[in-house]
Amino acid sequence: MGPIIAIIVLLVVVLAIVVSCIKIVPQAHAVVVERLGGYLDTWSVGLHFKTPFIDRIAKRVNLKEQVVDFPPQPVITKDNVTMQIDTVVYFQITDPKLFAYGVENPIMAIENLTATTLRNIIGDLELDETLTSRETINTKMRASLDVATDPWGIKVNRVELKNIIPPQAIQDAMEKQMKAERERREAILKAEGEKKSTILVAEGKKESAILDAEAEKQAAILRAEARKEATIREAEGQAEAILKIQQANADGLRFLKEAQPDAGVLQLKSLEAFAKAADGKATKIIIPSEIQGVAGLAKSVVEIASEK
Repeated sequence: MGPIIAIIVLLVVVLAIVVSCIKIVPQAHAVVVERLGGYLDTWSVGLHFKTPFIDRIAKRVNLKEQVVDFPPQPVITKDNVTMQIDTVVYFQITDPKLFAYGVENPIMAIENLTATTLRNIIGDLELDETLTSRETINTKMRASLDVATDPWGIKVNRVELKNIIPPQAIQDAMEKQMKAERERREAILKAEGEKKSTILVAEGKKESAILDAEAEKQAAILRAEARKEATIREAEGQAEAILKIQQANADGLRFLKEAQPDAGVLQLKSLEAFAKAADGKATKIIIPSEIQGVAGLAKSVVEIASEK
């Protein structure tokens, strides 16, 4: 029984050793392997075997993009204003071997390098430029950090200034300035609204005046058309009356002609016409030769006309 137990134990130990030598590297990871203390290989995704007792896994490396939020760093601008700036660095390990042997503490190294680079860049800018040139600062820091971290197998993808905190006195001045700017914009908007309202009122009055003028014009035209129409109708009535009078006279003459009056009737008509002529305002009357034979009646008519 003793040898059998020993064999079983030996097999179990051998199996355990074999299982421990089987390694599976997951996606977006890498493994740095050493043999007898020296770098051997970098395992990528998949199934791998290591030699027992002489090979060991030196470092497991995460190849995903990582984010590090560094605490605020005191920096001084070109015009001697001290402010606090905290940064966020997005980096990715591109070379597991350099990352494992390049620097002892990569995160601390990136933090110190970020603070130094930030002080150098902000030192060349004044306060106003610092507050308005955030994108420029981000670009310069990313370029500097990417070059500096390349020997460590790290690639800096981007750097963001998370927050810029100026001194309290400057913050108060900025708040007052922003308040004054808001009040100025409010006054401008109010003035613009009043201006538009005044313009709309003026436009309304103008439109009303135009409409009144157009209405008066139309009324004048209609009154003129009415007077014109009345004058035309009156003239047409007078013309029609004259035409009827003339027609009546012509009909009278025609009837008189058809009746074939004698000399006495004609002389009587002549006297009637002469009487109508003498009834006017003329002071002189010419007696036709046809009625000179009626001397007495003519003399009477002449005396009557002379008296008038």
